[in-house]
Order: sequence, then structure tokens, then C-alpha cells
Amino acid sequence: MKFTLTNQDTQTSARAGLIETAHGNIETPIFMPVGTAGTVKAIHQKDLEQDIKAQIILGNTYHLYLRPGLDVLQEAGGLHKFNAWHKPILTDSGGYQVYSLKTIRKFKNDGVVFQSHIDGSKHTFTAEIVMDIQRKIGADIIMAFDECTHYPCEYKYAADSMKMTHDWLARCCKRFDETEALYGYEQTLFPIVQGSTFKDLRRISAETIASHGRDGNAIGGLSVGEPAEQMYEITELVCSILPKDKPRYLMGVGTPTNILEGIALGVDMFDCVMPTRNGRNGWLFTKNGRINIHNEKWKHDFSPIDEEAYSYVDVHYSKAYLRHLFISNEMLGAMIASQHNLAFYLWLVKEARKHIVDGSFASWKKEMVGRLDNRL
Repeated sequence: MKFTLTNQDTQTSARAGLIETAHGNIETPIFMPVGTAGTVKAIHQKDLEQDIKAQIILGNTYHLYLRPGLDVLQEAGGLHKFNAWHKPILTDSGGYQVYSLKTIRKFKNDGVVFQSHIDGSKHTFTAEIVMDIQRKIGADIIMAFDECTHYPCEYKYAADSMKMTHDWLARCCKRFDETEALYGYEQTLFPIVQGSTFKDLRRISAETIASHGRDGNAIGGLSVGEPAEQMYEITELVCSILPKDKPRYLMGVGTPTNILEGIALGVDMFDCVMPTRNGRNGWLFTKNGRINIHNEKWKHDFSPIDEEAYSYVDVHYSKAYLRHLFISNEMLGAMIASQHNLAFYLWLVKEARKHIVDGSFASWKKEMVGRLDNRL
């Protein structure tokens, strides 16, 4: 992987860049749709590529490991061939499951034992095993094994967890460096900064992660319930320490406003389930605010879903029709809303990049943030 920083905003820390991978280039800042089990929910791959114009998607190591399983993925030739997505893929290491599956996991000295949410069977993840799994999945960018701490978090727990994450990282790097990619193209390992909301821990973690000299770095453990302003403070601190010549990935973030604020602080990559999850529940994002399509006010509104026409669906379907689909429990409603939301998110980061390049990002961002949280 190669990262080139092409533009830097003069009034903020926002920047534009280019990530080159074996499966294509990624213009940053970028939003990455989440395809947990090898699919972005309710979206065809052709729509992701042609209409939504996604440049990279995510997969989840824990879920793919359980289903369809590594034997199927290897037999297929890796996840790219299995799911017919031929652009870059990033895989989460399973660290978030250490956080989210706390009732069915147990820490061991060298890793974590999970109880499968599917059948109750027990599985062990260590730093080495997670590297081997992600080699077999075949993502272009793979994540180091970490623990995403809960919020609020006691200082001692956060410090102990951070140390464990750093120990796992050293083992991840060793295993990654002594093994080879399986499908004829290179893979890249990103470490993850942890430390909860404690600035001294975040500083230590960012310095430790940077010292490993990997091709990119991630910021984890945020957007887990802490106030937005605290998330921004931690992000700003960490970005001031992580190398400027390498991409920075803020994991699991977030709302459109969160993304614009993160870009202004120097973040290059984002992911979140919000566009598709909210879409499936009838919430739509637009440049003028949010729409709850269930509301009676849209019953006789035959205007397009959004005047901006982010995607094919915004040209062809009205608010009244989309509301009808949701009220009737038709699955097409979830598909249209999800496609719209993803297209909006990709439009948003593309616009941010355009304004970074032409020098107008700060004023554009201020105007957009003033609109995005309106409830229409």
C-alpha cells in the first residue's frame, strides 16, 4: 500500500490524499460502507460500485470466520472472489467483538475465548490467530487485534487494556511479518490506538502505535457513548501525534457531522453501520437534515427523495412512494433508503475532498454542519 498526501487545508487539519492498493486506488477522505458478513446489507455490489461509487468496503473477521468459514473463503480464493467485490476491502480484527460480546467472551493470558452467537461453540482468538484468519480472508487492509473498551471506563481498566492491546500489537506485527499473503497480492496491517477518554493514555498509545512504523494507523475505542466533544478532543490529540504521511482511520464513526468534524481534525478514513441501519429503519440523511420517512407529512409528497440526487434512487423515487413501502413493510423500502444514505455519505466525503482541494473547506464545513442535524 502507498499513501500520497496531495492537499492540506490552510485553516483546519483537513487533508486530501490517495491510497494505492492492489485492488485499486482510494481517494481520501473516504467513507467505507460496512459489509460485516461479506455483504453491505440490502445493497448489490454493482450498485455499490456504479451508483453509490464506494471505493472500499469492510468485512468483519469474527463474523466471516464463523460464517461462511475460512475453508469456504480459501476455496473461493479469498473474500474478493467470494463476494464479487473487486475493489479494496478492509477487515476489522474482531476487537470490537471483545467489546460488544462481553457476555459470551472471556479473557485468557494470550487472547480471548468467544462463545459463538450462532451455535454457542467456543473459539479462541489470539494475536497470531487473528493475523492468520485475516490472511485467509484476504483483505487489502487488516487490523491488529485490540480491545475496544466500554464507556465510561475506569482509568486502571483502560490502562491495563491499552497495555494488552500494545502487547497484542507486537505479536500481530511479528506474525504478519513472518507470514505471506495467500492470493498473490500484498496486504497491509494497521495498528489501533486505544486508551478510552484519558488523554495521557491516548498520548502513550498514539506514540506506541506510531513507533511500529506501519503503513497506516487507526483510532479505536471512540463513538461508544462518550460525548461528541470528548471524541473530538481525543481525535485531535491522537492526530497530532500519528505520522502525517500515513492514513488515519477513525473506526466506527459516525454521523455526517461527526465525519466532517473528524476530517477537519485530520482523519482520512471512516466507517459506520449508521447509513444502512438507519436506512432500514426509515431514517434518511440529506444535506439539509434528517427525514423520518414514516411521518404522515410525506404521504402526499411526490418530490424526489432529495433534490441533490445523490444516486439513482433519488432520481426515480418519491418520498410518498418510499413512505408507502415502509408503511407496507416492503423490503424494497429498506433497500432504497439504504442506497440513498450510503450515496449521501459518499457524496459528503467527495464534496469535502473537493473543498479541501480548492481551499474552501472551512467555510463549507461550517455551513454544512449547521444543516445536517436539522430534523425535516
